Amino acid sequence: MTSTSDPRETILQVVRESELDHVEHGSNVIEVDLPGVRKLKTTVRLEIGRHAVGIHAFVARNPDENHEGVYRWLLEKNLKLFGVAFAIDAAGDIYLDGRIPLHAVTPEEVDRILGSVLTYSDESFNTILQLGFATSIRKEWEWRESRGESTRNLDAFQNLRPASTDDPAR
Repeated sequence: MTSTSDPRETILQVVRESELDHVEHGSNVIEVDLPGVRKLKTTVRLEIGRHAVGIHAFVARNPDENHEGVYRWLLEKNLKLFGVAFAIDAAGDIYLDGRIPLHAVTPEEVDRILGSVLTYSDESFNTILQLGFATSIRKEWEWRESRGESTRNLDAFQNLRPASTDDPAR
């Protein structure tokens, strides 16, 4: 990758070379879709300001329960993150948020920060769901099993599967 001094062009160069879906909103905002495994897609919004590029990525909605446990886990996780940190908005929704000074916007740094957002969002997603939505996941298990529906996308949450009288192993 070659470097350009224009942060917008540098970001677009990395996004195009990585073949990532993206949308430009005016000249200062680029939204990039990062494909994941656990969280199938994380959209990161890169806002080019006067002094820095803001990085904002929605991770999960406000937990239904166990807020203290979820937020404690996120704060502990923040100690190990690079370039971004978990945050919550006024509605309690969970984001990854960060800033890069304009002079530090290089192809390598853009690639590194996009990789960080993808990794942290994807690796944290199931833990956030387990901590903050356990009751809903249990209800989903019950609903699907009672109707013979597929539970394939619940496989990561086997520990939340309600015991069944039909299943002698439970």
